[in-house]
This record gives sequence, structure tokens and C-alpha cells, in this order.
Amino acid sequence: MKHILLLAGLAVASLSVQTESALAQTSTSSSTTLLSPAQFLGYKIGDRFTPHHRVIAYAEQVARQLPNRIKLIPYGTSYEGRQLMVVALGSEANMARLEEIRTNNLKRIGLMEGSPTSAAQPPIAWLSYNVHGNEAVSSEAFMDVLYRLLNTSDAVSQKIMNSTVVILDPGLNPDGHDRYVNWYNQMLGRNPNPTPSAREHSEPWPGGRYTHYLFDPNRDWAWQTQEITQQRMALYQQWMPQLHGDFHEMGVESPYYFAPSAKPYHEDITPYQRKFQQTIGEYCSRYFDKSGWLYYTRERFDLFYPSYGDTYPTYNGAIGMTYEQGGSGRAGLAIEKADGDTLTLRQRIDHHYTASIATLESVADRPAEIVKEFGQFFDKSRNTPIGAYKSYVIKSNGDAGRLKALQQLLDRNKISFGYAGKAQTVAGGFNYTTQKTDKSVSVAAEDIVISAYQPKSTLLKILFEQNSALEDSATYDITAWSLPYAFGLQTYGVTTRLTPTSTAPTAPAAATLPATAYAYLVRWQSVPAVQTLASLLKQKIRVRAAEKQFEVEGKTYPSGTLIITRTGNERVGDRLGTLVMQAATQAGADVVGVQTGFVTTGSDFGSDYVTGLKAPKVAVVLGDGTPPPSAGEVWHFFDQELNYPITLLDMNSLGNVEWSKFDVLILPTNYNYSRFLNERVLSAIKEWVRAGGKLIAMERAASFLAGKDGFALKEKEDKPADKDKAKKGNAADSVTTYANRERAAISDDIPGSIYRVNIDTTHPLGFGLTNGYYSLVQNAFNFDFLKDGWNVGYLKTDNYVAGFSGKNAKEKLKNTLLMGVQTYGRGSIVYLADDPLFRGFWYNGKLLFSNAVFMVGN
Repeated sequence: MKHILLLAGLAVASLSVQTESALAQTSTSSSTTLLSPAQFLGYKIGDRFTPHHRVIAYAEQVARQLPNRIKLIPYGTSYEGRQLMVVALGSEANMARLEEIRTNNLKRIGLMEGSPTSAAQPPIAWLSYNVHGNEAVSSEAFMDVLYRLLNTSDAVSQKIMNSTVVILDPGLNPDGHDRYVNWYNQMLGRNPNPTPSAREHSEPWPGGRYTHYLFDPNRDWAWQTQEITQQRMALYQQWMPQLHGDFHEMGVESPYYFAPSAKPYHEDITPYQRKFQQTIGEYCSRYFDKSGWLYYTRERFDLFYPSYGDTYPTYNGAIGMTYEQGGSGRAGLAIEKADGDTLTLRQRIDHHYTASIATLESVADRPAEIVKEFGQFFDKSRNTPIGAYKSYVIKSNGDAGRLKALQQLLDRNKISFGYAGKAQTVAGGFNYTTQKTDKSVSVAAEDIVISAYQPKSTLLKILFEQNSALEDSATYDITAWSLPYAFGLQTYGVTTRLTPTSTAPTAPAAATLPATAYAYLVRWQSVPAVQTLASLLKQKIRVRAAEKQFEVEGKTYPSGTLIITRTGNERVGDRLGTLVMQAATQAGADVVGVQTGFVTTGSDFGSDYVTGLKAPKVAVVLGDGTPPPSAGEVWHFFDQELNYPITLLDMNSLGNVEWSKFDVLILPTNYNYSRFLNERVLSAIKEWVRAGGKLIAMERAASFLAGKDGFALKEKEDKPADKDKAKKGNAADSVTTYANRERAAISDDIPGSIYRVNIDTTHPLGFGLTNGYYSLVQNAFNFDFLKDGWNVGYLKTDNYVAGFSGKNAKEKLKNTLLMGVQTYGRGSIVYLADDPLFRGFWYNGKLLFSNAVFMVGN
């Protein structure tokens, strides 16, 4: 096997040399020769890892030499300031009309007004490299692919260039890429060491896979929470390619993976898209078979979760595929595998390079067919949309924050929406809240209406579907994501076609905020209220919160409403109203001024039930054992959404922390708490809580604390009847065929399902969640109800809503605590069995998490 791999690598390397030689003899308009990657970089591709700026520099050099065949399209910068850019290339004829090709494509599918200027249209094929930063091989492959495609003496390249517009993105996640490359190049000696235990194969936490804020950008295509995704998707929507390839790496011991994908396929993937998965496999296998390379298909990587680099393009009409090369951040330049072979960077590059060319050739061999099928996908979307519901109605209900956040997500995905425009009653509608069909739905003029008769109909249906049909429960990611539950908005799916008006209802004139009001009020309903609070606390404005619902001056305000009184804020004098208004306006929150603290119902503003909110000093623990996104979600929420300071504490330094410097300590999920939270550290944290600190334990952190001295959280004990039942069933249950071992194991899994939570909205942890709360459950932790504390959120026996839950996991989740609060001395411990900030898109969870930080314990 070792000799086969090396010979195959030499064969492709030889092809690369021939390509460079041929191009070196090709004159350009400036009488210069096109530099190969090796000539430009000063080393052969595969001899070392290339920093992002040098990859970009090579593309810029090629563009200077062949300006009629290549165009650089910058589309932004990463958080750390690195250039984001794609390279468009094709024949001189196609490049001369590149803008016409782009706009004709959008006009053909209904995403731009007007008619195409030409019936002939080349397909657009987009290949994305290096979305996971430490899967750095694909950025190296990009340079070889670019060089090969511009070889005018290569028949395959010319076929591709003459029939297709190719877009190459050399690095979707340059911050993560350079984090890995800089580290690896520092670890490297004169020669790579293939010994697996060598330090160059042990990438330190958090690794280069993730973005600056430690998000996984390959799970962010639909949600677009990260700056690199937002900028890339804005460009993607301007091109809407017919094909998208997403290049990755996996474990060292795995061979290469390409399409067809594994099941489950989402039910709305078209027959043609399914067929082309097979076509891609046939083209790639032809090249790989010729070189004697190992590969596999139809396993592990499915087409279901809508926010991947293969599924998102698929749900937008394209042919979307994932490509996976064995190696990833552990492989480095060379690593010895378990079978004794040495896997080199050059071999990994060859595989991605070859799969790229094979994929583009599959498009070049049938350009008209691909363009036709793509157009028909959107014709159907606009005229005969899939799904039972022809319109969606989202009730306004006075919560502008949630509505604005959803509208922003729809806009970013180019899903058109409007407003009802008039009051009306619609027959028959599925009520997402009750999960039942109502005989009629009352629609107000200001309600949002989304028609299924639009180009993005398929994506709309998938993002809003209450429970996605799952043909195979062995899936790679979460199995439920319905936006009405994620945003906590009252939504109806109706079978009637409604035509929304594009004119937003006239908002009532904002009341002039009196400069000398007795107090200013902000309803605690969604993230804008939290942002307002964070801004005021940073300015040392004293803010109170109402524990009970109250009525004043003819209006009702819910529990959690922020109350900013003149009393306590004398130092800012008459500027108080201006400061409050500025903070609320910037956040998008409504603020009301009142002239009295004497309420009609509820508690007066001087009551003990109106508590002062302190500006907490917050810290989050992260490091070895923490899944980076779990910590990154917390960091990003404070830093980017709230603009509120947070301290990141390394796991290794917990023994040296001066805990009195902090008011809130957040423990995200972690697999190594038993190593870092030793008896001495845990005792110090408990004493800090006893003195008034607040500990927020999420997921595995809560599980780690369960049953330990001083912590009220316990796991449920099996009842005697359950134990007897388990004993009787063990023998039969253990009879499982070896071939079904993976499927048998998933009975204990819950890979992201939606559950309706019974929540106590009178407790500060439940403030603002009056429309109910739906949790994205990913673990069956089996927590018992607190006997000494507050059981704020819990599941009974019938709380399941959507997604796959294994039969054993579903049973464990019955009568289980999800959210609880324990008083400990003068402090509090908040237990959260699930991650309310999951991937930054579970909007309703942000208010719950903010309650834990700002409201609980006051």
C-alpha cells in the first residue's frame, strides 16, 4: 500500500510538472510567462504550509499575468483583518461578459428583475476551500487547481474553461488557517517528523479549525452569525452557482470521501440532485481508480442539516457536495499511519486537486443540462412550491426585537417576506405553539406574511418545517431547527396562498421621552432589552427590574421590565433621559417615560419586589476539554452582541484565580472538569459562591457537579420496578447483530431535538419567556428535580416536539430537570442542562442565558 500511494503521488506530481512546463511556454498579452506556485513561493507545493496572505498573493500574481481570463473579487475581511476573496475564471469570451452571465443567472431564477439578455448561459461552478482552518491542505490544492485550469495546452482544462465559469474561494476561514499554519511552522524542524507522538502532531487548544470566536463556520451557512459567513453569503447570493463543492479533511486513518452522500437525504432534494451525486462519484472514482487511491462513498456524511456547505447550496437549487481527505490538523507534512504507511501533505493535495478537476469536468460535459435543471428548480419554487403550507403568518405581538432578528435572517438568505396589510381571517392553519391545526387563523394587518410562491421557497420550507422527515436516524448533526421555535415567535403555517404587501405598517409615532420623567421603562422581552441593560450598566446607570407584572399609567409591563429611576442616578442629572434613549435606540428597544412610581397593579417602584441590578464582572472558563464553540458562543455573545466585558479564564490557571474579582463564573461544557476542578479549586469556588458569587454550569459542567458535596443537583435514581424491568430485558436486548452495532447505539442518542419546556416565568431565570420556551436538547442528562432549589424549566412526559430522539434517551428525558437555580449562602448556582446559545442561532435562548447572568440572584 505504501508503494502504491507513493507511485500515485508521483504520477500526479508528474502531471503538475508537465502542466507547469506547458504553461511556461504560453505567452500572455504582456509577453510574460505564468509563474507556477513553486516559482512564485520559492518552494514546491506540499513542502510546507503556506500562510493565507501568500496564497492570496499568488492569485493576485496570476491575475496580473492573465487579466483576460481571471478576475479577483474581494468580498471582505476576517475579524483579524485578513483578506476574503474569490477568484473567477473562464474563457476570454465568458470573462468579457462575466457580469452579464451573473445577472442573467439571477434573472433566470427570479432573484433579479428583468429578462436574461441571452438564452445561452454557462453554468457557474463554485469550489470552497479551507472552511475549517486546520484542514489546510485545500488552500494548497487551490493553487494547483488554479494553475492547472489556466493551462491552454491541457484538453480537460480548456473544456472546463470554455463551457463553465469557475469560482474558487482559496480560504473561507483565514483566521483559523493561519492560527494552524503559524503554529505548525513554528513546531517544524529541518525535516518533518512522521512519528504520531511528535509535538508537530499535537495541535494545542483551541486548534485552527474554528473562527476567531471559535465558531464552526461550516455549521453557519444558513444562520450567518459570523462575519466571514455574512460577507461570503452576501457574495454567494449575488452569483447563485449551479454547483458547489466543499473541501474538508478528517481523521488520519481515513481514505478519501466523495459523493454520493450518505443517508439521510432530506426529502426535498430533487431527483436530479440525487442523480448528480452519483455522477460526481463516477467522475471522481474514474480518476482515483486510475491512480490506485482508496476512497469511499455513501457513508457518514449525509445531506440533512440545512446549514452545511453541501446542504445549503442544495436547498438553493445547486448540486452540493462534501469532499473529505484523511489528515486534518494532526497530519502535518507527514505522519505515519497505523498500517505503517506515511501520509504526506503532497498526497493529500493531490487527492483534493484531482477531485476538484473531476468535479469541474462533470459540469463541463453537460453545461446546458445543468443550467436547465437549475432553472426548473426555481420555476417550481415560484409556481408550484413544495410542502403543505403555501404561506406562513408570524404574529407581531409587540415584540419588535424578535421580529427584527428573524427579518434580518430572512433578508440574509434572500427569502422575501411582507405584511398582511389588512386584518383578515384565514381558514385552517397549523399552530406551531400548540402543534395543532386551528380551524381559522386571525391575521392582523401588521403580521408578517411569507409566501411560499418565491424563488427561495424550498429553503423557506426547510427552515420553517415543524418536524423534518428523517429517512435514516443515523445522522451527522442536529435533526431539528424550526425557526418559529428558535425565535419563540407565534407562527402559523396556512394552506391558503396569501399575497403580502411590501409596505410595512405605519408604526405608531414614538412618544416623546420626557426629560424629567420619574422613571424610564424597557420591557424585558428579547435581546435589545439585554443590550440596553448592558449599555446602561457600563455607563454606571443604576437599573432596577420588576419581579412582578405591573400596570402604570394605563399600560401593562411584564416581569423583568427594566426600571430606570431618577433616584439613584442623580449624578447624571437631566442627561438621564438622553442616555437611556441613546442606549435603547442603538439596541432597537422601546423605552417609555412615566411620571409616577405609584402603580395600578403590581409593586410600586420602591418595593422590595423591584430589585437593583448590579453590573456583574463576568468570567468564562475555557481550555483543554472544552469544545471550542461552547466557549466561543459565550465569548461572542458578550463581546459582539452585548458589547459587555467578559474575562476568559484558562483551565490551567484556575488555581491562581482571585475569585473575588468576579461576580459571575460561567462553566461551559467540558470533558476534563475532573482534572481541572480538583478539590482545592472547587472548594474555593464554593466559598466564592457562598460569599455572593453566581456560578452558571452548562451541560457537562452541570453533570460534573451533580451529586457533589454542596450541590443540590442530582441524577435520577432508577425505581425498583425500572431495575427489575432492565434486568429482565438485558438478555434479549444484548442480542444485536454486529452489522447493526451503530444503529443499536443510537437508541441512547439525541443529536439535537426540540422539546417544549415547562417553565416558571415568575422566576428571574424565566423572565420574558411568556410565550413559552423550546429547548434544543442534545443530551439526556437524566437530572432529578431539585429538592433544595427552584425547578425553573423541566420536561414532563409529553414535551417532545421535533427531531430524532433514541428510545432510551426519550425515556430518560421524561420528568427531567433542564434549568434550575440553587441558593448557596449569599450566592446562586444556575444549572443549565442544554446550551441556550447553541451556534448563536437559537435566539430565544439568548434571553434565557441573559436572565442567568443579569437577573438571577438579585
